[in-house]
Amino acid sequence: MSDTKTINERVMKALERIRPYLQSDGGDIELLEVTDDMSVKVRLKGACHGCPYSMQTLKAGVEQAILKEVPEIKRVISA
Repeated sequence: MSDTKTINERVMKALERIRPYLQSDGGDIELLEVTDDMSVKVRLKGACHGCPYSMQTLKAGVEQAILKEVPEIKRVISA
């Protein structure tokens, strides 16, 4: 289980690095879970929730930051 904890910690570290950019636009992000198939489920909050650019933010920003930090992750999905 320490592998799972380490992956969660690394994902959180990646999210902490991009969080200020989301917050500067009035949004935020919450980690919901890292699944067994190495998908990361997140929830965009605040101004990011429902924004027309939220999928672009998720794929180009959030997913890329997480994949750079945690290459074991396969994808990032919004819940």
